[in-house]
Amino acid sequence: MKFENRYLENKETKLKGRHITNHHIHPILDRYKNEFPISTIGKSVLGNDIYLIKIGTGKKVVLGWSQMHGNESTTTKAIFDFIKYIAFNKDEQYVSAFLNTFSFYVIPILNPDGAAVYTRKNANKIDLNRDAKQLSQPESVVLRDVFNKLKPQLCLNLHDQRSIFGFKTGKPATISFLAPAADAERTITNSRKIAMQHIVLLASKLQAYIPGCVGRYNDAFNINCVGDTFQQFGVPTILFEAGHTASDYNREKTREYLFYALLQLFDIPKANEASVDYTDYFLLPENTKNYKDLILRNVKLQNFPNPISIGIQYKEVLKGNTIKFIPEIESMGDLSNFYAHKEIDVAGSEILINNQKNIKVGDKISLINNYFDKTLEYFDKNNLEF
Repeated sequence: MKFENRYLENKETKLKGRHITNHHIHPILDRYKNEFPISTIGKSVLGNDIYLIKIGTGKKVVLGWSQMHGNESTTTKAIFDFIKYIAFNKDEQYVSAFLNTFSFYVIPILNPDGAAVYTRKNANKIDLNRDAKQLSQPESVVLRDVFNKLKPQLCLNLHDQRSIFGFKTGKPATISFLAPAADAERTITNSRKIAMQHIVLLASKLQAYIPGCVGRYNDAFNINCVGDTFQQFGVPTILFEAGHTASDYNREKTREYLFYALLQLFDIPKANEASVDYTDYFLLPENTKNYKDLILRNVKLQNFPNPISIGIQYKEVLKGNTIKFIPEIESMGDLSNFYAHKEIDVAGSEILINNQKNIKVGDKISLINNYFDKTLEYFDKNNLEF
């Protein structure tokens, strides 16, 4: 089976970009209402519906949830790619085996209020992934109630990570995983070991597509985080972190890699877990905050005796129904320990930013060109392609 062909045939084309809300998924849910059990399991702070989809009828119960953080939508797109694949390929041997083996329950958008306005937190400005102990928010209660009712054997906590993460090797963190700790000592409990084994398999599959760009997230224990709490309850939990690659700011390539990961997770095709050494989990590189979206190297500025580097980060802003990426100077100086998704060497030239010579951290950027030759442009936000 060629996974690439399977993806192109089954990509959910109604979902694209970074801004994914209940409004976007309603037509898709309506399409599948006769294919899979779909229920409303609760309401958000603002009274928006929170949905649960059940895929399969098997005894192995898996619970997943996406967009706990409203502005982290890549895994939501991948979930619907996976659902489309299952719905249209039920007669295939591997799909049939999945449906008979697993009952995969998934909440596509846990935080619909945050999703609507593209914010991490919910309408009460609470981070749901820091509310596992207090359970102060209706969305947190909904997730816990479903967890208690279903008693899953595996949980999938589905997130996005910022483009600032990479590895010491200089590779970007395109996808990272975490087997959360169940205590402050980060003990390798049985449930954590199972999560690690799954992650080793997932990473092995993805290395074929993004070699060196699969890693692991920091495993510091926090009882307020949902994954840590569920792991403490003895339920294997895997944190997915969809990251960045090249100029893929809409995360369309990353969603494809996540689709492959979901196929692997559910043994489509069948994998031999018995041969997996959980300690290989620790061979995966750990995420480091060592990336910028753009770095200008060897820039000459008046207040610096030697050429410096300028680090630029794109701020994600919702305008209308579209996410705009606003370039902003985040750092200036010696950035030799940082990498970038794009680097420009200006070879010791003086530059103008927005036709200004005086520049500072926090400046938003429209245009960067050469001070002595303004026709020589290094950056123009109007020419960005995402």
